[in-house]
Amino acid sequence: MSINRQWLLAKRPQGMLSLDDFVYNETAIPIADLAAGDLLLRNLWFSFDPAQRGWMDDRASYLPPVALGEPMRATAVAQVVASANEQFPEGSLVQGLFDWQDYTRVSADNPMQPHPIPTGTPPNYPLSIFGATSLTAYFGILDVGKIKAGDTVVVSGAAGAVGSVAAQIARIKGCRVIGIAGGIEKCEWLINECKLDAAINYKAENIDQQLTLLCPDGVDVFFDNVGGNTLEVLLEHMSDHGRIVSCGQISQYNAEQPNAGPSNLNRITERRLRLEGFILMDFIERIEEAMNDIAPWVMGGELAFREDVQEGFENIPATLLRLFSGQNAGKQLLKISDPTEV
Repeated sequence: MSINRQWLLAKRPQGMLSLDDFVYNETAIPIADLAAGDLLLRNLWFSFDPAQRGWMDDRASYLPPVALGEPMRATAVAQVVASANEQFPEGSLVQGLFDWQDYTRVSADNPMQPHPIPTGTPPNYPLSIFGATSLTAYFGILDVGKIKAGDTVVVSGAAGAVGSVAAQIARIKGCRVIGIAGGIEKCEWLINECKLDAAINYKAENIDQQLTLLCPDGVDVFFDNVGGNTLEVLLEHMSDHGRIVSCGQISQYNAEQPNAGPSNLNRITERRLRLEGFILMDFIERIEEAMNDIAPWVMGGELAFREDVQEGFENIPATLLRLFSGQNAGKQLLKISDPTEV
């Protein structure tokens, strides 16, 4: 290719994401001489995550917002096409936080340096079962949730990339696990493949009523990916000294106006609950520790996972929108191309 295709952030989204929030652009490949330590990468696979919606808002957060007129930020797997860094030879694969474009130049002083991918690893795996979503689930359920054998654990967004792994880790650790998901097919997958004890289809069942039946003694740990009304319901079912892990609030990300918080926060005091938020960057120094557990669970068949793979650079914005309409079944990915032989 002689051009660098891009998808730029055209405007700050108002409410639900729209294809009009992005604009296609073509520019020159950044092939100027590389300074010592620099890399030129060709993106092969993109990951899509609910957190990307927050990166588009013009507000302070754990990362600066994506600037208007700049390529949208995304986690990706790329191939090194030119290197001035001996740690990353040409032809090798890397994972990192890059952009919606064909080619990305990473300078030696960039604080978000890419990570090498071991030879022979399928390029999609570092973005799915061996990626940030699984690591988020691992530290959230173990370090923040502090689960122990015998706990009753409820996970919202349980069929998603983070939720499904968090729920299965709780099951592996000897907990009784109930997942909340949207649709019969997703709930059947949670029970039959992920081996959860029960699943609640929020599209057809009343969560409050089902929790009364399934958890008569209360919920010890709630791993929350949804927020909003689901959080409000769970506050009514928590056991004394229960733990709520606030991982995400996907029900709120596209709200045009801030939603009122749960009306029953007094339950936190009455039941001496702990509600704690976290992000993966809090545990970035412990990734190897987590992978030493996750990899054997995957290879031993203890962790089921699914990938929803779209293809084609032109479909990048539409693929992100799939997350917020519930179209994706499993970790949402998009493939641009295969790596080239070197």
